[in-house]
Amino acid sequence: MRDKAVVVTGAGAGIGAALARRFAAEGARVAVNDLDPDKAKAVAEEIGAVAVPGDASAVVEPAREALGGTVDVYCANAGLASGGTEAADEQVWATAWDVNVMAHVRAAHALLPGWLERGEGRFVSTVSAAGLLTMVGAAPYSVTKHGAYAFAEWLSLTYRHRGIKVHAICPQGVRTDMLTASGSAGELVLAPGAIEPEEVAEALFAGIADDRFLILPHPEVAGYYAARASDPDRWLGNMNHIQQKWEAAQ
Repeated sequence: MRDKAVVVTGAGAGIGAALARRFAAEGARVAVNDLDPDKAKAVAEEIGAVAVPGDASAVVEPAREALGGTVDVYCANAGLASGGTEAADEQVWATAWDVNVMAHVRAAHALLPGWLERGEGRFVSTVSAAGLLTMVGAAPYSVTKHGAYAFAEWLSLTYRHRGIKVHAICPQGVRTDMLTASGSAGELVLAPGAIEPEEVAEALFAGIADDRFLILPHPEVAGYYAARASDPDRWLGNMNHIQQKWEAAQ
């Protein structure tokens, strides 16, 4: 990663900040993006990076300019943890879709022509285990994270023979503000096995070294994913028991 130009969205705190720090420690030139300009500036100053605050959907061009005209690695990390059921306000659904999926699509649209022309590029998508499984009490989040995973998978199968590397990071609970905001559902499902953001960054770099698409900072997620695929009705029944337990605790 030395001298590579790296963009990390949602990097003012949490997983994004941990990724930015890890890339910088490897000698990369990092653009720190966050909606909060003060947070972006603080992380950038800490690691000797450049702050590119603003909407993650429109960060590619300013980040490319700030990094000297190129982007080698793009970390689509900014995300929105929208709770609620199918009855959530349509604006909640629309915003979750825009942040968790369409921001990734827009970034790829901006980056791929240059990457394909030179035959290399790396796209890192922070998805969540909710994109492989689901999350109780959070329909917009679960559905859009499934979309984020599907888009990363599509990018990989479509462009891997043309030099494009794609990684989908799918952690469960991570000790961030997003976990705190997940409320009682997060306390029940995610908090007991929560890890630090730095462990997510380490998992990504191990996956990069092994050239793996699917990055599982919580290795047990592989077993859950296999169980879901092999016996979906049993898996759904087990998840429904968790739902009932959560409802009883309300």
